Amino acid sequence: MTDNLRGIFFKISAVTIFTVMMAIIKATAGEVPTGQQVFYRAFFSMLVVIGWLAARGDLRTTLRTSNISGHIWRGFSGALAMSLRFFAIGVLTFSEVTALGFTTPLVLTILAAIILGETVRAFRLITVTLGFFGVVIVLWPTLNFSNERSTFELIGAAAILGSAALAALAHIFVRRLVATENTAQIVFYFSLLVAILSLLSLPFGWVVPSFETSLMLICAGLIGGVGQICLTAAYRNAPASIVAPFDYSSMLLALGIGYFWFSEIPNWWTIIGATIIIISGIAILWREQWLGRQRNLAQIAH
Repeated sequence: MTDNLRGIFFKISAVTIFTVMMAIIKATAGEVPTGQQVFYRAFFSMLVVIGWLAARGDLRTTLRTSNISGHIWRGFSGALAMSLRFFAIGVLTFSEVTALGFTTPLVLTILAAIILGETVRAFRLITVTLGFFGVVIVLWPTLNFSNERSTFELIGAAAILGSAALAALAHIFVRRLVATENTAQIVFYFSLLVAILSLLSLPFGWVVPSFETSLMLICAGLIGGVGQICLTAAYRNAPASIVAPFDYSSMLLALGIGYFWFSEIPNWWTIIGATIIIISGIAILWREQWLGRQRNLAQIAH
């Protein structure tokens, strides 16, 4: 198996694991508060990551960091993004949350221009605009305040879009962290800080979940850690331009899980809007790959 194929395998594995993890979160949303779900996800994920690092003999070096403030900012934005996403999954359908979550690369394009000063040309502006048009299509059936349910769904939609924006901000922090930190350090400190930050939700009412629910949440955390390791392996074996598009395979998984697990039948608004968002995201990825090749050719020419 070539490195690229190995990277694709690990990426699809990570996407599958994270999608199943989100299904477990949705299944437990009616019993366990969001902050408590985030704690289970982060804490048990951290145990898996610690075991992985110990097996590699990298635990001691991982604990040493020269950029703790960078990890704190990344952890804070990531914890908020995860909390909003977990809240939204309990309100919206599985396919809607998945589709709206694909707006992260669109928001990342905007934030990269604002924070990192990257040039945003007409092509990216058009694709970002098209992507947000897809968002409107997904939300169209709920864009009315005629009943309490539609209002609550709009709050959920605002939560997942906020989660996507914060996830994009977390990507910006990661871009800065990679200058001084390795992947293992970023993964470990993210899980640690999210677990600590989630404890701030204790005063807002944690519960004693049933045995079955506890097992499901522990499982969500453990497989979340495995998914993180698979994601790391994917980007270690293949360039981001090759493996990143496989993120969108989660839409098919979400449609299947939503139908068979939660008896959700997606409407055509969600399917059409998700297709537009995915096309926009892939167009941005393709454009970045093309620009990267052009820069490399320019450097070789000089």
